Amino acid sequence: MGKCLEKIIKYYVFIVCLKVDSSYLLFLNLKLLLEVFCIANKKDGLLINEQIKASSVLVIGPNGEQVGVKPLKDALILANYAGLDLVLMNPNGNPPVCKIMDYNKYRYLKNKKEKENMKRQKANMSETKEFRLSPVIDVGDFETKINQVTKYLKKGAKIKVTIRFKGRQMAHTDLGRDVMVKFADRLSDLSTVTDEPKLDGRTMTMMLAPKK
Repeated sequence: MGKCLEKIIKYYVFIVCLKVDSSYLLFLNLKLLLEVFCIANKKDGLLINEQIKASSVLVIGPNGEQVGVKPLKDALILANYAGLDLVLMNPNGNPPVCKIMDYNKYRYLKNKKEKENMKRQKANMSETKEFRLSPVIDVGDFETKINQVTKYLKKGAKIKVTIRFKGRQMAHTDLGRDVMVKFADRLSDLSTVTDEPKLDGRTMTMMLAPKK
């Protein structure tokens, strides 16, 4: 809205400097309001209905069917007859491409989808997934865990890796640390170690975070 505000200021400076009569002042105010209205309706960069200036357009129907190339006047009549809007989807086409649709519904669904995507992204970023390894884990299970963690790291999730030592395994916690270090090394292209392997009681924990 920076350019819009700049235009408003220029109009009123122009009016004050010229000391124009009331009729010309009314004309300028109406013109200004029209520009503001047009800008408000172009928030997502799409022109609709009478805002479209092309002489002819390729019309796409409400269900995605291709209606064909029509003079703009005929395309507007079709949209009006259907109780919908004519929306310019591709102004650079030859001819420009328009779709007949409920523009308010289109904007609502688009904004809703964007909000859901942002919400999902934030949830993934703050989500922490826990994976349990073993100090004597076999190659197959190790590779399976690597693949599973890789998927979550790509989604932006943090990873908590744990090893629970049982019985005599407590005498060989170094084996568990070696497993964790190897695990982190395999994932070093996608993640960084935010908390080094640390033993608390019988449980060793390590934290991984996705690389930005």
